[in-house]
Amino acid sequence: MLSVFPQLFDFGMLGPVFLRIGLALVFIAHGYPKLFKKESFLGTAQFFESVNIKPGKFWVFFVGVVEFFGGVLLFAGLFTQFVALLLAFDMLVAIWKVTRHKGFVGGYEFDLLLFLMALSLLVLGPGA
Repeated sequence: MLSVFPQLFDFGMLGPVFLRIGLALVFIAHGYPKLFKKESFLGTAQFFESVNIKPGKFWVFFVGVVEFFGGVLLFAGLFTQFVALLLAFDMLVAIWKVTRHKGFVGGYEFDLLLFLMALSLLVLGPGA
């Protein structure tokens, strides 16, 4: 139905765009406080240390950069597959170190969804 004018635009390429923008917004929102709110940075660093992600402050900064600036790059459609790889790895670590022991519902389902979204962008690329 959307392909009334297939010669003008391939509407099938919009799927990755929607995926990319949605994922970007989530990661920007999660990376921002890690980098720009001192209390969030310090609290996350303390939490990282408690789950054996050491040194906590270094890894919070690293993850914050990947999430916030990776989200910005995703939103712009730049370096999409490289950023998607970093974000997928970020989510694998989150699942393994933080949420897997909580079970699926109320545990790792959101992280798994973000992982699969990032993995999809790694395979599909940025879209139109």
